[in-house]
Amino acid sequence: MPFSSLGLSAEVTRAVTEKGYTEPTPVQRQAIPVILEGRDIMAGAQTGTGKTAGFTLPLLHRLHATVPGGGRRVVRALILTPTRELAAQVAESVQTYGRHVPLKSAVIFGGVSINPQIAALRRGVDILVATPGRLLDHVSQRTLDLSQVEILVLDEADRMLDMGFIRDIRKILALLPKKRQNLLFSATYSEEIRTLADDLLDNPALIEVARRNTTAERVSQRVHPVDAKRKRELLSFLIGSHNWRQVLVFTRTKHGANRLAEQLGRDGITAAAIHGNKSQGARTKALADFKRNAVRVLVATDIAARGLDIDQLPHVVNFELPNVPEDYVHRIGRTGRAGNEGEAISLVCVDEHAYLRDIERLLKREIPKEIIEGFKPDPSIKAEPIVQGRNGRGGRPAGGGRNGGGNGNGNGRGRAPRQEAGAGRGRRGDGRSQEGARAARSGAAGENGQRQGGNRSGNGGGNGAGKPRSGRPAAERFNARPRREVPALLGGGRD
Repeated sequence: MPFSSLGLSAEVTRAVTEKGYTEPTPVQRQAIPVILEGRDIMAGAQTGTGKTAGFTLPLLHRLHATVPGGGRRVVRALILTPTRELAAQVAESVQTYGRHVPLKSAVIFGGVSINPQIAALRRGVDILVATPGRLLDHVSQRTLDLSQVEILVLDEADRMLDMGFIRDIRKILALLPKKRQNLLFSATYSEEIRTLADDLLDNPALIEVARRNTTAERVSQRVHPVDAKRKRELLSFLIGSHNWRQVLVFTRTKHGANRLAEQLGRDGITAAAIHGNKSQGARTKALADFKRNAVRVLVATDIAARGLDIDQLPHVVNFELPNVPEDYVHRIGRTGRAGNEGEAISLVCVDEHAYLRDIERLLKREIPKEIIEGFKPDPSIKAEPIVQGRNGRGGRPAGGGRNGGGNGNGNGRGRAPRQEAGAGRGRRGDGRSQEGARAARSGAAGENGQRQGGNRSGNGGGNGAGKPRSGRPAAERFNARPRREVPALLGGGRD
């Protein structure tokens, strides 16, 4: 079935053809006709299967078919994404596929000056791609009117909830017209997502081209057991012996990403790190250098797991396993995209065996294991608790719940908003934007939840051990806390 048979306009189809695509992916075949009918949808598909084009193409078609005559342009379509990288990627797709239609688009996110964004909005925009925090900054400064939005897209909705954006999302929904089309796209679906969908969507079409929380079939997965202290040595060996030229490597922490990039450099392997403490300019440059093969290795934290779209990326390596199993799906989804083959390697030490079991339980399959000659793990080494550091995501404190809010029995699941601590710090001397203030408070809440829950959890059970002082999880206290409206000058760190 060619794109021309889906009912898209000649202008949109022409842009797709110029991009080199002739056949729609399964999610595109199912989603595009339904969106063209004006129905709400709840769509889930494996990462890398073309979800972005699945909503961008029909959105462009519908807006182009009803271009209002005369007057100033207003925001008619709003696309919300959880991260800057994903926002930039979606905005690029909107521009690429909309090159032959008379529609204007813009993208707004934190970490950069707000002033050019204000100027773009004043010139008039039909399609706006945004992260929730910076969007609300514009609303507070009255530089943005959302009263004419006809189509709302929530892209990677599960990630937005994971990052603690639910309150922001509900604020944004309250600013939109009640009559609109809602499109909810995500690679994975939790029960929280289904609850949001029940509130947001009106008789939606359910589109699911693969069972939930699965990995792409074209990605071969393998685990290499290895001692923690020899992981860097093994990674350098694999890159050198196989002559890998482009490798995306994931770590759990920002400091770990910086340290690994430096160590690989000392091994003669060009590498760059990308994470929430990097400025937007540094993140953009690192990604650009990686795409043009100026560096062989890009070391990233999970903030980069969404939105990185690298053509024919051959290798993804989990230097450290994620403590949230769904993040594994998103990490390795950076390879094996658009029908290409990909390889996902995980270097697993004895401390991470529980994480691996969680991932395999989610995937409902066992990942093949292979010990590399010369790197056999030392069986005398005992597993130790993994300390997450200051990223607010909660590690595995001894005797406590895995997410830092547990009780003395280790059964607690009190999960603080998931983001990288420090990402919300504003620049010295320029004040704090709302998004920076929100992130700083969220990061503090997550850190306190881990510190208080984790440190007390080893005391056995009873008497509320492992709970924050207020008796409520850190995430709940954060969401209940009133927020001070602070005008944004230069963007803070959170998106």
